[in-house]
Amino acid sequence: MRDNLKIMDLPKNERPRERLFRYGSEALSNSELLAVILGTGIKGENIVSLSNRIIKDNGGLNGVFNSDLEDFVSISGVGKAKAAKILAMVELSKRFKSYKNGDDYRICSPQDAAVLVMEEMRGMKQEHLKVILLNAKNMVIGIKNVFIGTLNSSIVHPREIFFYAIKKNSASIILCHNHPSGDPSPSNEDVNVTFRLKKCGELLGIQLVDHLIIGNGIFISLKEKGIL
Repeated sequence: MRDNLKIMDLPKNERPRERLFRYGSEALSNSELLAVILGTGIKGENIVSLSNRIIKDNGGLNGVFNSDLEDFVSISGVGKAKAAKILAMVELSKRFKSYKNGDDYRICSPQDAAVLVMEEMRGMKQEHLKVILLNAKNMVIGIKNVFIGTLNSSIVHPREIFFYAIKKNSASIILCHNHPSGDPSPSNEDVNVTFRLKKCGELLGIQLVDHLIIGNGIFISLKEKGIL
């Protein structure tokens, strides 16, 4: 038996690529789509079966989209090469759903800001704090990761937040951080951090426009809540 079972080793009517050509990509299952991307199975297991196992072992597509290199290579039959292909696919999908293509993007509402970060942040296993940098016309000029870990006013330093804003000559900023629990309800510490950074921004002449808390497909704007 060959060491690597390829798509071409499957019966012709079962080959995902042939089915894609004949019926269109929308006719393929999640496992078949992943099989087209990966192309090659392993000894004793064809690529469709392997793809199905990858998805199943990660708890479905949502798990795949929130897994990292270590998660994938821990699956039997998935080495770094296959893991790299999956991670590249995931990243492209995230970029299609968010602002990372270099086009001008104006923030006119909290929803506009949430769109930029939701797909990336909704399933993160740790809290991440990002800052969206805006010019005087509310156009996005950058998005920076500035902190990983539970927000605490004693360890989230304003200098880390405003360093990038000053460097990019930002007129204003929007803070975004996620709650791994999926519940975006603000904690007391979230509010304390927001007030502290708002005061620092006022001293620097850089307005803190909003602070978004990202949950699992939902978000809360502290500005809309009347907290900011």
